[in-house]
Amino acid sequence: MASEAPRSRLQAFRDTGGLRGAVRRAWRRWWVKGLAILAVLAAIGYGVLWVTILRALPSVDQLRTYEPPLPTNVRGIDGTPIQSYARERRVELSFAEYPPLLVRAFLAAEDKTFFEHHGVDYPGLGGAVIDYARKFGSGRRAKGGSTITQQVAKNLLIGAEYSPTRKIKEAILAYRIEDTLTKPQILELYLNQIALGRNAFGVEAASHAYFDKELDELDLAQLAYLAILPKGPSNYDPVRHADRALARRNYVLGEMLRNGFINQAQHDEAVAEPLGTILRRTPKFERVGGYFVEEVRRQLIGKFGETARDGPYGVYQGGLWVRTSLDTRLQDLAAQALRDGLLRYDRGRGWAGPITHKEVDADSWQQTLLNTNIGLDYSDWRAAIVIARDGDAWQLGFADGQTGRLPRSGAQMPVRGKGGTSFAAIRAGDIIAVAPEGSSYGLRSVPKISGGFVVEEPATGRVLAMQGGFDSRLQPFNRATQALRQPGSTIKPIVYSAALENGMTPASIIIDGPFCVYQGAALGNKCFRNFGNSRGAGPHTMRWGIEQSRNLMTVRAAAATGMPKVVDVMKRMGVGDYQPYLANALGAGVTTVSRMVNAYATLANNGRAHSPTLIDFVQDRHGKVILPENWRACDGCNAPDWDGKPMPRPGDRARQVIDAMTAYQMVHVTEGVVQRGTAVVLRDLDRPMFGKTGTTSGPTDVWFIGGTPQFIGGLYVGYDTPSNLGGYAQGGTFAAPIFKDFAVKAYEGMEKIPFRAAPGIRMVRIDRASGKPVFGTFPTDADPKAAVIWEAFKPQSEPRRAIHRGPAPAAAATTPARARAAPRDSDFLQRQGGIY
Repeated sequence: MASEAPRSRLQAFRDTGGLRGAVRRAWRRWWVKGLAILAVLAAIGYGVLWVTILRALPSVDQLRTYEPPLPTNVRGIDGTPIQSYARERRVELSFAEYPPLLVRAFLAAEDKTFFEHHGVDYPGLGGAVIDYARKFGSGRRAKGGSTITQQVAKNLLIGAEYSPTRKIKEAILAYRIEDTLTKPQILELYLNQIALGRNAFGVEAASHAYFDKELDELDLAQLAYLAILPKGPSNYDPVRHADRALARRNYVLGEMLRNGFINQAQHDEAVAEPLGTILRRTPKFERVGGYFVEEVRRQLIGKFGETARDGPYGVYQGGLWVRTSLDTRLQDLAAQALRDGLLRYDRGRGWAGPITHKEVDADSWQQTLLNTNIGLDYSDWRAAIVIARDGDAWQLGFADGQTGRLPRSGAQMPVRGKGGTSFAAIRAGDIIAVAPEGSSYGLRSVPKISGGFVVEEPATGRVLAMQGGFDSRLQPFNRATQALRQPGSTIKPIVYSAALENGMTPASIIIDGPFCVYQGAALGNKCFRNFGNSRGAGPHTMRWGIEQSRNLMTVRAAAATGMPKVVDVMKRMGVGDYQPYLANALGAGVTTVSRMVNAYATLANNGRAHSPTLIDFVQDRHGKVILPENWRACDGCNAPDWDGKPMPRPGDRARQVIDAMTAYQMVHVTEGVVQRGTAVVLRDLDRPMFGKTGTTSGPTDVWFIGGTPQFIGGLYVGYDTPSNLGGYAQGGTFAAPIFKDFAVKAYEGMEKIPFRAAPGIRMVRIDRASGKPVFGTFPTDADPKAAVIWEAFKPQSEPRRAIHRGPAPAAAATTPARARAAPRDSDFLQRQGGIY
């Protein structure tokens, strides 16, 4: 009987139609139909959602390894910050580095329930949807309603498109982000990447942009001001909308009080404070080494590109750390010396006109001036915009919002090439250079003449300073590396180096006399001449010809050596790749200051050439060295004491481009240029120094290149469009004094180090005029024009000594004891450390 009951129930189920019948009976119920319809609609909705939104959503997992765009930070030779390259100025901090009051200020302003919700504030989101529906079609934007997590999703994953679907995407991604990251991690992302105006992204960058302080130096009122900026930095600009910014800041302070983030005393004290922001300006450390850092930027872009599209190390987003060789002290001295020299030349020539001209009105003159990015950092000069005429004075405006007056008495210099006074020539909208004079200002003239100056360390090729004009913000063209100019007589040491490599010596006799070459029937004879058309002085030593910069002797030596060999040496030393024409021996080919300084550095380095470098090394944002390629650390180089092992020696990438003895001979000879030649103005620096002046035809350019074992400096001065400088402008009277202005301060406190002779060099006493060996008399350092000097020779090239039998006994008895005890050549060589 027990087994019949189940069979009866099964039979009954079958009799009623089985499963199909059960479904049919259930379907007759209204609530079953309702559930089925809802399920179908849900499936359709999910399908539509998947097709339109979900399948295109980015993965939130990328936020775990998110690396925000960071600026490239550039430092000088001593690690001092000197520049940053960025389109988004950002300093990345960890959550622990944020002041607690800052976090509370942002929560009060943006998302009070951040630590309670799971990514979405549903009441706030509902209000935003209602507001969107109310304003639909009106052209007005609905209020945000986004949590901080939704803002992270918007800013980092989906963009700022204004549409209802964006809000849905934000909500979905916010929920996923909350499942992936912790609350502190979300806040860290948000506070590091939020745009806060003035090209500042993240709160640390904004702290510098608005207050010129570190974030941890801000007080409560200032932190609250930063918290209002995400709503729209331009809406709360402290200059244009100060009242609106103050009201919004105080609202945030009130919200902090209502939420228990601060107490009443803190609130009242902060509300009483003014905004306290600074005017928009370039960061202090970015006003250093304009031409140098611009050349660094150009080289970095050439290597790594600009943005992430060009690779992971884009200069404006990659967060690179760049150590350069810029010595800020030498840079300041080089810039000052060159500028002073340009102004000395330009003085008395009249006002050169305004820097530029812009349309201006009384209300927006400051923004007009700021938009030009024109500034001056010479002495006490300032860039000013002329606002309006006020009787016998012009009203001036400055970038910091201050104003001043330029009276008629302060602008009396004539207008260059036109006549009349500069005061009458000035117009409203002119941007001019002025300097304080009493309670008002006086007009200054930015020189039209320009030039370039480079300082390089010969042992390494590191460029220590670079000035490419008067001011990089006025004249961005870098004349140190980009201006191709004729080097004039500064090429002569290179020419004579080729002669020394091919058998000549510093004592070789060369005729200083007429020299002509036949150029064919069409061109006839080409006759060379000395500077100033002076007649030849007859036969003299090579040394004399270099010291006195004799053109005729140079072309004669070049012709005897062979111009193919001469231009080969020029190419090897990096000066340029020239055709073998004799005119190139006198500097007719073009080159740059940077190349010439590097060539002289090669001479000072015993013929070993380094490519000039501005960048020591580059690290990525994680500290890995990515330039130079295949970089290896020097283990033990920074050890505090000797560990008993061999001294570590970093690899030397120098190339031997000319014979070491040839290089030393030329350095030794051109020391004479400083002691008694065309650069004698430098002699009273009283230290081992070599160099050469140069003056091109016209003259259109004047040069000096030279220096000491510590560093080599070089400069040229001339107009960008070559023009006659006047007969009084010469390398020795104009360029060398500029270098001296630099060197007097640059060498302060530096040891006086002689140039190290190359192995094999023989020092021989010779007669300076004839080049013949001398006996019984020794050179003296007291008289730079002494008849007897030490000269450097290669083995077997020195002048042969005649057999010396000594004086007769009677003569010997009358010879002064001082002469009989005269030191020997070997004594001198031992004092110099032996024959190298």
